[in-house]
Amino acid sequence: MRIDLNPGAQPLEESNRPNGSSTAATTRSAENIFAQDRTQLSDAHAQVQTLVAEAAHLPEIRQEKVQSIRQAMAGGIYRPVPQQTAGAMLADLMVVRSA
Repeated sequence: MRIDLNPGAQPLEESNRPNGSSTAATTRSAENIFAQDRTQLSDAHAQVQTLVAEAAHLPEIRQEKVQSIRQAMAGGIYRPVPQQTAGAMLADLMVVRSA
């Protein structure tokens, strides 16, 4: 037994519309349906926009953090963990590539 997964063109059923009826009425009806569509954004969208605006005003480099690390390096007490450094670099790379 052979099953044909691509049977080809299928016959269309006859329309119940009488011959000679205008498609203009159908088109107007479809336009009316689409004219009634509405969109409403949630409150979350407004919150996200506010957070984005606030984040745009934040400095990209935190000078206090940079200064404390500089002091630790100068004092010889800064001992970064290589695994954490590598993990942070990979995480940053993943964020940059996904954007």
